[in-house]
Amino acid sequence: MGVMRRWLRIAIDILAVLVLAGYGWTIQRTRVGAADPTWTAVARRGVLRVGSDPGFRPFAEEQGGRWSGYDVDLVTEIARRLGVKVELRPVGYDALYDTLASGEVDMLASALPLAPEQGWRARFSSPYLDAGQVLVVRAGSGIRGEDGLAGHVAGAALGSEGDTLLRRLHQGDPKVVVRSSYETPEAALDALRRGEVDAVVTDAVSALGLTETDRRFVILTPGLTFEPYVLAMPVGAYQLQGKVDRILADLRAGGFFERLNVRWFEASQPRSSFK
Repeated sequence: MGVMRRWLRIAIDILAVLVLAGYGWTIQRTRVGAADPTWTAVARRGVLRVGSDPGFRPFAEEQGGRWSGYDVDLVTEIARRLGVKVELRPVGYDALYDTLASGEVDMLASALPLAPEQGWRARFSSPYLDAGQVLVVRAGSGIRGEDGLAGHVAGAALGSEGDTLLRRLHQGDPKVVVRSSYETPEAALDALRRGEVDAVVTDAVSALGLTETDRRFVILTPGLTFEPYVLAMPVGAYQLQGKVDRILADLRAGGFFERLNVRWFEASQPRSSFK
């Protein structure tokens, strides 16, 4: 058994060296100006193939072959500015990076958090949305940030990251009253709307569903945590990444993302919850 373990360890070490060597070769080739095979194929084909999980509203949804959603609008506009068409392909969330690595798609757009551990087979765009934890309050409440929660009731979904953050705040200052009996972020935000709590800590996506629908409520900045959503491309797609990042910068400057927020985070909320 000891000999077998030694040989297994040697085999694993060799495999790790080969993986690192391959990744280093890819990086070196991009540094010396080798062609980006992904962008070359996209330009020749005239089509940007994008993998997305159509089960996460409001980012992507497919019905009868027709796609809609925040990420769909984003990659459609990116493709237009690249001078190509976009072809969306449904991919289960757990299979996204495998599909990218196999060359079946040129890009992933599926509310993807930045994943450094996938850096050996993917490269990432600059962030286009921060989905981290934020503090939501009624406009004019006088609460300016987490330091101002003493003496107030703050809500969160039970067991959520917001719940954990609030409990830490309470440990530091017992005057912060935590109410985390809500089953979902939406339930906690409804409690804020009814005046049962003075503030809610939740993810930015859920928060936008309220603040883009009811302007009496605001998201305080800066956020409490940072969870950037990015687009993923094959590790050798350095030219495509550069073009996409330039487009994202132009879209930010032109107010494109503010318009997406209004369109998709308003539309994603049940109207009965915000009468």
